[in-house]
Amino acid sequence: MNFDIEIVGKIGSMALINKERSDIDYNILASISRELRPGIVWVTSGATEIGRLDYIRRTGGTELAGDGDDVKTDYAAQGQFILLETYRRFMESRYSLRQFLVEHQHFNDPIKREHLKNALLRCPKQNAVPIINYNDPVSSTENRKMELQVLRAKNGKAAECVDNDETASQIACLLKPKYLVILTGVDGILADVNDKRTLVREITGKNVSELLENINYYQSFCEGASRPGANGAKYKLEYIKEPVKNGTTIFIANSIYRISDILARSVPSTLITIR
Repeated sequence: MNFDIEIVGKIGSMALINKERSDIDYNILASISRELRPGIVWVTSGATEIGRLDYIRRTGGTELAGDGDDVKTDYAAQGQFILLETYRRFMESRYSLRQFLVEHQHFNDPIKREHLKNALLRCPKQNAVPIINYNDPVSSTENRKMELQVLRAKNGKAAECVDNDETASQIACLLKPKYLVILTGVDGILADVNDKRTLVREITGKNVSELLENINYYQSFCEGASRPGANGAKYKLEYIKEPVKNGTTIFIANSIYRISDILARSVPSTLITIR
């Protein structure tokens, strides 16, 4: 099977944060950055939470108050620069770094979708690594919902992409990577969210149909999320169904592990693939 690129990867917000220090987990971010290379497209969360922590630090412990959307916008605008600068600091200096801020329209509009695809496919040819995040600073919830309502009425469905798990899935559908690697704060899909020993190491099937059935089965075990506003493991499994149909192999793993070790299966993870 032919693939456009090698890896689409994604890391969640809380997997980038050191909770004890209320700061970026520089060890994790540095480890990821050092592995980024042309042929990898990286989807990153974290701008809003990093912006919040930076604001609190600069105001002596005060958080922003007001409308939730406004607060999210302000934090994201503050954190976006810090997030990308940190990736750049630890990334191999001979590679270019390119930022792509996306919204739902970039996946629902065929012309914008093709434009984004072509720009991302040029990156490996030009020795560049693209880093993608949802464009929170200019996204209005009310306006977005109205636009999505129109799209769903017209097309029957629409990509929303506020959750970067969905964004990563949409990118994987766009580019057809060999691997989709989703990094979280746990080792993978757990049959019992309170018991790390129940890690599901493989979800497989002899064909797409059987694999999708098995994904549905494990979704029944997944409830809850790591933070307010996050969709959790159940939705991770929902979003990866479309890339699976294209033959992409999925890994859901802990952000403490190196990408290369996850792909080599030398660390715990959940592998999702056709046998």
